[in-house]
Amino acid sequence: MRKSRIAACVLTVSAACLVGIATHEGYRSEAYKDTVGIPTIGFGETAGVKIGDKTTPERALVQLLESTEKHADAIRQCIHVPLYQHEFDAYINLAYNIGTGAFCRSTLVKKLNAKDYAGACEEIKRWNKAGGKVLPGLVKRREAEYRMCMGK
Repeated sequence: MRKSRIAACVLTVSAACLVGIATHEGYRSEAYKDTVGIPTIGFGETAGVKIGDKTTPERALVQLLESTEKHADAIRQCIHVPLYQHEFDAYINLAYNIGTGAFCRSTLVKKLNAKDYAGACEEIKRWNKAGGKVLPGLVKRREAEYRMCMGK
């Protein structure tokens, strides 16, 4: 059976995407400051988080799904070409980490919308810094997202 790309507007967040984000983010029951000082909780949630906040694994999973759906809705607005599910998953994973504004303004999206699919996937690897420093954890995460994007 031949796989074909489909419009991003009909793609949904897959279980593989959620597991990928949860794995890379890790779970924390109490709010903490991430590497650049942003209050974070659960599986990397930052929206409305204050130091002192607490969560449970169940609440954090529900929040992850809701937040991931919001990120997917946002990136659908700037992606104008059809995608494979694995490409969409990789882009949601990246946007969840870097924010949808940064994602939609990126060279990655320019390449993607020009149908340079391989070039867009390659751009993922460039997002390996936090606070101006290359972080080994981000290098590893970006490599995994790149492989996902390429369908490997």
